[in-house]
Amino acid sequence: MITIHPKILEKNGIKEFVVISFEEFQKIQDELQDYEDLKLLRKAKHAEHDINGMTLAEAREKFDV
Repeated sequence: MITIHPKILEKNGIKEFVVISFEEFQKIQDELQDYEDLKLLRKAKHAEHDINGMTLAEAREKFDV
């Protein structure tokens, strides 16, 4: 979990902007990218769920490696 220290800026008494440090912003970006990568991985694994594969030993035997 990321700990952030936001500063909330108000305009006419209404919360309008949030300011965070650049370091915290980078951490949030990294976490979001990791989450997007995880979603793509899960989608790919689900799409390949029913595909028949082979073990490394089977591939070596088949391709004479």
